[in-house]
Amino acid sequence: MSDVLLEVSGLSMRFGGLLAVDQVQFNVRRDEVFAIIGPNGAGKTTVFNCVGGFYKPTTGAIQMDGKEITGMPSHKVALHGLVRTFQNVRLFKQLTVLENLLVAQHAQMETNLLKGLLKTPGYRASERDALRRAAEWLDFMGIRQYANREAGNLAYGHQRRLEIARCMITKPRLLMLDEPAAGLNPQEKHELQLLIDQLRREFDVAVLLIEHDMSLVMGVSDRILVMEQGKPIMTGLPAEVRNDPRVIKAYLGEE
Repeated sequence: MSDVLLEVSGLSMRFGGLLAVDQVQFNVRRDEVFAIIGPNGAGKTTVFNCVGGFYKPTTGAIQMDGKEITGMPSHKVALHGLVRTFQNVRLFKQLTVLENLLVAQHAQMETNLLKGLLKTPGYRASERDALRRAAEWLDFMGIRQYANREAGNLAYGHQRRLEIARCMITKPRLLMLDEPAAGLNPQEKHELQLLIDQLRREFDVAVLLIEHDMSLVMGVSDRILVMEQGKPIMTGLPAEVRNDPRVIKAYLGEE
């Protein structure tokens, strides 16, 4: 079995006359936290949208565990074990916290209409399993006391945790986090760093991360890809990235 879980090669994305991503390539290893960083407009989110199935790349190839997923829609990409959060939290805000986690499990449940109408033993067992898994993730995230509260009424930090739980309950192999620290206070950012590390260690999930908070990136990442104006600058360890003149120039400019 290859150590590489996700392989992205020659990825380019053009919107009309704008080349937003130009020949980006990287891989994510099993159980690794891999971050993509760069100034605003660097193309990070476009790469995420291509990998996650929201955009069909103009050129390039994306493989998940050796299987081609290039251009697949997001719901089919998820079946390969790749799920994502968004920079702006996207919960079903009128549903309860518990209901959000039950909806996320629809692909794993006995959802046949006839079985549901007849309440067959298999359907009831599937419901019990879904409730049990939801309760376990609510406990893990420390938000079980809000199970029956509308998701839109949660504090922002708890909404972030619910969104990650909604991803994790589907048993992914690769979790994509799009600026998960956005809007969090310093304490919540520290807790998020611990959470990402815990998910990787306890659930054998790799993490692909976009983030502007450099303390979080440097504290949690195994390797980092730096982008500028749609192109990759370098890939390296956090210490290498932190001290690379090209990265310093991209972020701070030069006289």
